Amino acid sequence: MPRRELLAPTVGAVVAVELSTIRDVALAVAVGAVVLAIVFAVAIKWIVGKLVTVAVLVALAAVVWWQRESLLDCADDVRATLAAGATNSTTCTFLGRDVTVDSPLG
Repeated sequence: MPRRELLAPTVGAVVAVELSTIRDVALAVAVGAVVLAIVFAVAIKWIVGKLVTVAVLVALAAVVWWQRESLLDCADDVRATLAAGATNSTTCTFLGRDVTVDSPLG
Protein backbone atom coordinates (compact mmCIF):
# COMPACT_ATOMS: atom_id res chain seq x y z
CA MET A 1 0.00 0.00 0.00
CA PRO A 2 1.30 3.44 -0.85
CA ARG A 3 2.14 5.54 2.06
CA ARG A 4 0.41 8.86 2.44
CA GLU A 5 2.54 11.74 3.38
CA LEU A 6 1.29 14.22 5.88
CA LEU A 7 1.20 17.59 4.26
CA ALA A 8 1.01 20.84 6.13
CA PRO A 9 -2.26 22.70 5.56
CA THR A 10 -1.96 25.46 3.05
CA VAL A 11 -3.41 28.91 3.25
CA GLY A 12 -5.06 30.55 0.25
CA ALA A 13 -3.80 33.74 -1.26
CA VAL A 14 -3.40 36.57 1.22
CA VAL A 15 -4.79 39.89 0.08
CA ALA A 16 -2.59 42.78 0.96
CA VAL A 17 -4.33 45.90 2.17
CA GLU A 18 -2.58 49.19 2.27
CA LEU A 19 -3.03 51.77 5.00
CA SER A 20 -4.46 54.33 2.56
CA THR A 21 -7.16 51.86 1.50
CA ILE A 22 -8.17 51.26 5.11
CA ARG A 23 -8.23 55.03 5.73
CA ASP A 24 -10.42 55.61 2.65
CA VAL A 25 -12.84 52.84 3.60
CA ALA A 26 -13.08 54.12 7.18
CA LEU A 27 -13.81 57.63 5.90
CA ALA A 28 -16.50 56.30 3.55
CA VAL A 29 -18.11 54.31 6.37
CA ALA A 30 -18.07 57.35 8.68
CA VAL A 31 -19.61 59.61 6.02
CA GLY A 32 -22.22 56.95 5.26
CA ALA A 33 -23.09 56.68 8.94
CA VAL A 34 -23.53 60.45 9.22
CA VAL A 35 -25.75 60.53 6.12
CA LEU A 36 -27.86 57.66 7.48
CA ALA A 37 -28.15 59.43 10.84
CA ILE A 38 -29.42 62.59 9.12
CA VAL A 39 -31.89 60.62 6.99
CA PHE A 40 -33.20 58.74 10.03
CA ALA A 41 -33.46 61.98 12.04
CA VAL A 42 -35.54 63.60 9.31
CA ALA A 43 -37.74 60.51 8.96
CA ILE A 44 -38.29 60.23 12.71
CA LYS A 45 -39.08 63.96 12.92
CA TRP A 46 -41.64 63.53 10.13
CA ILE A 47 -43.20 60.49 11.82
CA VAL A 48 -43.34 62.15 15.24
CA GLY A 49 -44.89 65.26 13.65
CA LYS A 50 -47.59 63.11 12.08
CA LEU A 51 -48.24 61.29 15.36
CA VAL A 52 -48.54 64.56 17.28
CA THR A 53 -50.95 65.90 14.65
CA VAL A 54 -53.08 62.77 14.86
CA ALA A 55 -53.09 62.92 18.69
CA VAL A 56 -54.21 66.59 18.66
CA LEU A 57 -56.97 65.87 16.15
CA VAL A 58 -58.19 62.85 18.13
CA ALA A 59 -58.24 64.96 21.31
CA LEU A 60 -60.18 67.71 19.52
CA ALA A 61 -62.67 65.16 18.18
CA ALA A 62 -63.11 63.73 21.69
CA VAL A 63 -63.78 67.20 23.17
CA VAL A 64 -66.28 68.01 20.42
CA TRP A 65 -68.03 64.67 20.91
CA TRP A 66 -68.09 65.17 24.67
CA GLN A 67 -69.55 68.68 24.32
CA ARG A 68 -72.03 67.58 21.67
CA GLU A 69 -74.17 65.89 24.29
CA SER A 70 -74.01 68.97 26.50
CA LEU A 71 -75.05 71.24 23.61
CA LEU A 72 -77.95 68.95 22.70
CA ASP A 73 -79.14 69.01 26.33
CA CYS A 74 -78.87 72.81 26.35
CA ALA A 75 -80.86 73.10 23.13
CA ASP A 76 -83.56 70.84 24.59
CA ASP A 77 -83.70 73.00 27.73
CA VAL A 78 -84.04 76.22 25.70
CA ARG A 79 -86.68 74.60 23.48
CA ALA A 80 -88.65 73.46 26.54
CA THR A 81 -88.42 76.95 28.08
CA LEU A 82 -89.68 78.58 24.89
CA ALA A 83 -92.44 75.99 24.42
CA ALA A 84 -93.70 76.76 27.92
CA GLY A 85 -93.82 80.45 27.01
CA ALA A 86 -91.43 81.38 29.79
CA THR A 87 -89.32 84.49 29.44
CA ASN A 88 -86.56 83.53 31.84
CA SER A 89 -83.07 82.71 30.58
CA THR A 90 -81.58 79.22 30.51
CA THR A 91 -78.14 78.41 31.90
CA CYS A 92 -76.10 75.70 30.22
CA THR A 93 -72.62 74.33 30.78
CA PHE A 94 -70.11 74.44 27.92
CA LEU A 95 -66.50 73.29 28.48
CA GLY A 96 -67.05 73.50 32.21
CA ARG A 97 -68.30 77.09 32.15
CA ASP A 98 -71.83 78.32 32.65
CA VAL A 99 -73.37 80.00 29.61
CA THR A 100 -76.62 81.93 29.87
CA VAL A 101 -79.03 81.80 26.94
CA ASP A 102 -81.54 84.64 27.11
CA SER A 103 -85.08 84.02 26.00
CA PRO A 104 -86.14 85.99 22.91
CA LEU A 105 -89.62 86.26 24.44
CA GLY A 106 -88.49 88.43 27.33
